[in-house]
Amino acid sequence: MYVRDAECREEVEDEDRSGRPITETTSGNIEQVRDLIDDNPYVTIDELEAQSGLSDGTSQRIVFDHLQLKKITAHYVAKHLTNSQKAERVRICQENLLKLEQGVWKLCDVVTGNESWFYHKQIGRKSSNAACVASGDPAPTVVRRSHFAPRTLLSIFFKSTGPVLIHSVKRGQTINHQYYINNCLKPVIDEVKNQRPFLGTQAIKLHHDNGKPHIHEDVVNYLESKGVTIMPHPHNSPDLVPCDFWLFDLIKQNLDDQDDSESLYEAVIKFMKSLKKEEYRKTFDKWIQRMQLCVNNQGDYFEHLM
Repeated sequence: MYVRDAECREEVEDEDRSGRPITETTSGNIEQVRDLIDDNPYVTIDELEAQSGLSDGTSQRIVFDHLQLKKITAHYVAKHLTNSQKAERVRICQENLLKLEQGVWKLCDVVTGNESWFYHKQIGRKSSNAACVASGDPAPTVVRRSHFAPRTLLSIFFKSTGPVLIHSVKRGQTINHQYYINNCLKPVIDEVKNQRPFLGTQAIKLHHDNGKPHIHEDVVNYLESKGVTIMPHPHNSPDLVPCDFWLFDLIKQNLDDQDDSESLYEAVIKFMKSLKKEEYRKTFDKWIQRMQLCVNNQGDYFEHLM
């Protein structure tokens, strides 16, 4: 029996859009892309193109050549770590691992958290859009996300036993250090006390990355006043943040389309509560493995080894 020669292709085509994309890598365009990534480190090339008006090729050149970035756990980071950055990653991982191995710290006492944008309408990823088509046939058309697509910023904290806080940030609100204290850290501490009525915040370790609101002096002082120890975290290390290497991507893969921020918020709560405690515990175990991999790889990124 004769069959048509078919091949699996991942190329996708845009829907027709008005206006020609901008192809210049000017200093202004570079700064525009830098600002978009600073605002949302999880932004994709497609989203950068839609939000900036730049062409796909220009967006990629700016990100990878001019800004010297690459993606780790769906998060843009420096393409090449300096020796001092690698040394910092090794040092902090070794210190954290030693305290955990010696029993000075216990995983059950660690609360970890971060923020991420969640879109209300879900669009398939390029990997899920791959299709087998006959040679010569056009690739399937995939709709790209609009610059104005509704989205909600969530701040999520969890322990090895499950969720601690899921906070929805109102549209137009930015997270500065005072907002972070009042709307994230205070509720986290209240929930920790609720979950541990006899121990409260005793021995609690808080882990978050080095975002500006997280490392502000007022935040440090507030946590110290509540008896909470801040778990050190190296710069340029989303691969060592449980929210980044596990939780956020898992949630987004399992979200259906949502009507608004409230329904999205409720859907995330429902999904996180549906996860078994073993899943949270396994993630903390994987976190330890990642810290050890970082040490073994002399502080360089290690995702290619997993």
